[in-house]
Amino acid sequence: MKLNIRPVYLTAASTLLLLSLTFSRAEMQKPVPLWPDGAPGALGSSASDIPTLTPYLPDGTNSSGAAMVICPGGGYGALAPHEGNDYALWLNQHGVTCFVLKYRLGSNGYRHPAMLNDAARAVRWVRAHADEFKVDARRVGIMGSSAGGHLASTLVTHFDSGNASAKDPVERQSSRPDLGILCYAVISLGEFTHQGSKNNLLGKTPAPELVKLLSNELQVTTNTPPCFLWSTFEDQAVPLENTLLFAEALRKNRVPFDLHIYQQGRHGIGLKAKPPFANPHPWAGDCLFWLKVQGFVR
Repeated sequence: MKLNIRPVYLTAASTLLLLSLTFSRAEMQKPVPLWPDGAPGALGSSASDIPTLTPYLPDGTNSSGAAMVICPGGGYGALAPHEGNDYALWLNQHGVTCFVLKYRLGSNGYRHPAMLNDAARAVRWVRAHADEFKVDARRVGIMGSSAGGHLASTLVTHFDSGNASAKDPVERQSSRPDLGILCYAVISLGEFTHQGSKNNLLGKTPAPELVKLLSNELQVTTNTPPCFLWSTFEDQAVPLENTLLFAEALRKNRVPFDLHIYQQGRHGIGLKAKPPFANPHPWAGDCLFWLKVQGFVR
């Protein structure tokens, strides 16, 4: 009996071709230091002391003109690549110019406000370089997962309008994101918090006033930007009450939002699928629909 067996190298080649066709027009650039002369409060000069942004550029013919700063999760102790790189490649497919933030971490000795300073600087930096990257400075969002979601939710509730008299043109820009995407996010530092994230952010004995300040469900105002929030029933790491509490605060303040609680999905699931994202978790499609409503994708 003659067997017709396809050589393995052909399957691998097909996979590489598919990836090439999907991402040939997306471009990841080199990381850019947020502060060329060193970040304020830096503890040293190693890579862990230098917050950066890595731009991911969509096909120029497909660009929507919107931008997204992406904060990977990792409990404020690490940075999960699939919640940075993969999100950027996915959004590039839909015309969004992305900037993955490498922010300072508690595991390297940093505490609040270093992380918030990095996220705020990232949004300002994108706005200051909007012409260079051909994006609209009025369409700059922030996205985060888990502890990165806490950082994103911190910026959407603790932003400022910039310093108009600053010598640094970046610091003249507003740090207010135009929208937020919060994926199975840590929101509260109270009853429903993720203790590891809280410890890395504030230390093990934080002042009660600081815990309240960074329990972001308590900091929503009518000026908080629109948000897309999602979590899952199966999440065993960050209770879905975090997402529900933030949604309720948005509702009370009449801030537009989309809220999705899915039955299935472990914590840290990201898109679930790997590039080229043929079968992502349903939140991705729901998020794209919402981004169209916000004018971020076509």
